[in-house]
Amino acid sequence: MNQSAYAAAGVDIEAGDRAVELMLASVARTRRREVLGGLGGFAGFFDASALKSFRHPVLASSTDGVGTKVAIAQAMDKHDTIGFDLIGMLVDDLVVCGAEPLFVTDYIATGRVVPERIAAIVSGIADACVAAGCSLIGGETAEHPGLLGPDEYDIAGATTGVVEKDEILGAHRVEVGDAVIAMKASGLHSNGYSLVRHVLLNQAGWSLDRHVDELGRTLGEELLEPTKVYALDVLDLIKRVKVNAMSHITGGGLANNLARVIPDGMTAVLERSSWTPPAIFQLVQQVGDVSQADIDATLNMGVGMVAILPQDQVEGALAALQEREVHSWQLGVVEASEGAGSARLV
Repeated sequence: MNQSAYAAAGVDIEAGDRAVELMLASVARTRRREVLGGLGGFAGFFDASALKSFRHPVLASSTDGVGTKVAIAQAMDKHDTIGFDLIGMLVDDLVVCGAEPLFVTDYIATGRVVPERIAAIVSGIADACVAAGCSLIGGETAEHPGLLGPDEYDIAGATTGVVEKDEILGAHRVEVGDAVIAMKASGLHSNGYSLVRHVLLNQAGWSLDRHVDELGRTLGEELLEPTKVYALDVLDLIKRVKVNAMSHITGGGLANNLARVIPDGMTAVLERSSWTPPAIFQLVQQVGDVSQADIDATLNMGVGMVAILPQDQVEGALAALQEREVHSWQLGVVEASEGAGSARLV
C-alpha cells in the first residue's frame, strides 16, 4: 500500500489509534460514577448534578506539567511512573485549599507515537488518579515530528475539584500560635530537576546506572522515584481535625511555598533541626557546592506537604497521618511579625 502523505511527514495515525486501544483499560480503572461516556469523543463528561449535595460548591482548577524529569524517564526507558509526577503536581495543588479532585485531562506531545510507550505513560497517570480518587476523563496525544526527537515527549494536564465555599483553606484562617506540620516527601518529587541534572549528570559526569552508596540504589532509580500523591491523605486529615491552611511544596522550596499561605503580620518559624533531609538533597548540595540558600529555594528538602493547624490539633493530626502511613512531624509554629507574611528556617 502507498504511504499516506501525513505518514510520510512523520505522523502515524494508525499508531495513535493503537495507543488509544492500549490505554482504554487504564482509563477505565479511574472511572467515578459521575463520569459519562468513554474515550473517543471530543470532550469528557462529568455529571455536575453530583454537586447538588453541596451547600455552596466552588470549583477549583489547576494545570501543570512534569518539567525536565521526563528526560530521566526517557533516558532510562521507563515510562510507567512519570504519571504520578504529573498527577501529584495537579491534584495536590487543589487539596491544599480543601478541594476534592474530581477529574483530570492530560496532554502528551511526542516526536513519534510508540503505542506501548504512550500506554505506559497513561497507565502511570491512571494509577495515580486511582490513588487520588479522581477520574481521567480525556486527553490528547500529539505527534510532533521535527519539533521533538523520535523518543522525546512531554506531558501536561489539568484537573478540576470542588470545595464548599465556607470550607476553603488558606491564609485567612491562620492564627498566631498555630502549629506547622510537615509531611515527608518521597524524594525530589518533580521540581528542581534542571539543577539536579546539571550538578550530577553534567558537572559531576555521573551516569544514571551508577550505584550510589549513600542512596542505596542507582542514581537513575533515585531520580525517577515517583512523586507522593497526598490527596486522599489530606482530605482524610481535613475531615478528622481542624486545619487552617496547607501548602504543597513544589518549585521554590519549603519557605517560599509556605509563605504563600501566611497572612501579613505573621511568620512561620520552621525548625531545621526537626528533620534530616534525605541523602539525595545532601548529595546535590555537596557535589554541586550549592549554597544553603540556593538549595532551600529550589528543592523540597524532604518535605512534600505542610499543614497549619491549631496547637491542640497536633496530636490528632499526627495520629491520623500515621494511620495512613504518612510520616509527619511538627515542623514549626506561626508567630507574630511585622510586614508581609513569611516563612523562615532557623
